[in-house]
Amino acid sequence: MAEPDWVAHAIWWQIYPLGFVGAFPADQPPTADEHRLRRIVDWFDHAVQLGASGVALGPIFASRTHGYDTTDHFRIDPRLGDEDDFDHLVTEARRRGLRVLLDGVFNHVGTDFARYREALDGGPDHPASSWFRRGGNASRFGTFEGHGELIALNHDEPAVADYTATVLRHWLSRGADGWRLDAAYAVPDRFWALVLPSVRREFPDAWFVGEVIHGDYSATVRAATFDSVTQYELWKAIWSSLNDGNFHELDWALKRHNDFLDTFVPLTFVGNHDVTRIASQLQNSAHLEHALVLLLTTGGTPSIYSGDESAYRGVKEERRGGDDAVRPEFTTAPDDSDAMRLHQYLIGLRRRHPWLHTATTSPLLLTNTGYVYRTSAGSESLIVALNIDDAPLRLSLSDLAVGSGRVIAGSGAPPQEDIGQTEVPPHGWLIIQPH
Repeated sequence: MAEPDWVAHAIWWQIYPLGFVGAFPADQPPTADEHRLRRIVDWFDHAVQLGASGVALGPIFASRTHGYDTTDHFRIDPRLGDEDDFDHLVTEARRRGLRVLLDGVFNHVGTDFARYREALDGGPDHPASSWFRRGGNASRFGTFEGHGELIALNHDEPAVADYTATVLRHWLSRGADGWRLDAAYAVPDRFWALVLPSVRREFPDAWFVGEVIHGDYSATVRAATFDSVTQYELWKAIWSSLNDGNFHELDWALKRHNDFLDTFVPLTFVGNHDVTRIASQLQNSAHLEHALVLLLTTGGTPSIYSGDESAYRGVKEERRGGDDAVRPEFTTAPDDSDAMRLHQYLIGLRRRHPWLHTATTSPLLLTNTGYVYRTSAGSESLIVALNIDDAPLRLSLSDLAVGSGRVIAGSGAPPQEDIGQTEVPPHGWLIIQPH
């Protein structure tokens, strides 16, 4: 199944709206007449300057707390504003050439979801009760991963499938370009395979990415009819290999990544709203550059989590409120920084080499602390060299079966023309264009 053509050029800037505009957590939740969703629009020019082509929004629909306990999929969360604010957001995104990705939660709902209230009040024989999965105790409804405030939907119920498809179509008709499907790993593939084709018949250019963490990504994409899934394997291998001085882990993950690219193009990232920020995750701040180089020189549809382009820090903790540090309010535009400039350069590099969207990698040199790989698609290729050792990494291009080339980017050295050999500085990197 082919993804929509526009995705080949997509680079997302991801936002968690409730945190971004200071709506959650908040001592006094804002009201709809504050129109806080429009604060996001004020950052669209920043997204364009970064080089992004789309804005991936976290939950924006009515909920009680963090947005993933949805109470009404057809209503903008009043803490963010109203439908006019959404229309304004879409209009301003379009004016700048930005796509809009929405976050849909269809595995579970919040305890104020209307059908759930009907099921509670009406008892087990009420028609609304069929919307929800039964828990271990048949008299109680199931929950998502033990969270009592997240009530699991029954995906064998045709009305749930119809409802989900209706929600997806509604917001696509209002200007959205696609959906991130939250907790897709907890929903039967057969449910998505029923819902998504019916939506695509009306919106063939819509893009659907499932949140999947473990397992056989390619099999899931085929069975569920997703366009893409979240590439958590590569995310983990990037920071873990850099921290442990073990590029063998990264090499293994990139081989798996190549296999995935035979079936689909994954959504790639080094940060999102659910994980510790990459600047805090890495033990050596110099390796932040290596992580970004990997993200933007390998195949995938890249996503930059808002704030990561300025090396924001934040640690996720496994406790109530443990996500708050990685979902802060944004009040002022970030200052120009080395991190921002590197993001802009590498995103620009990807724009100049659009074939990187489907590029596969092959290792040319592999040690614990040195990794050189060719990233290529068809006749196009670049050589990427990473060094996380305290000593320089000396390279002979002929030994790598490259011949000659020129250094077009890197740390610690100016560009070099027609090189046959070079070295990567300690804790540095180079990108070489072969002749």
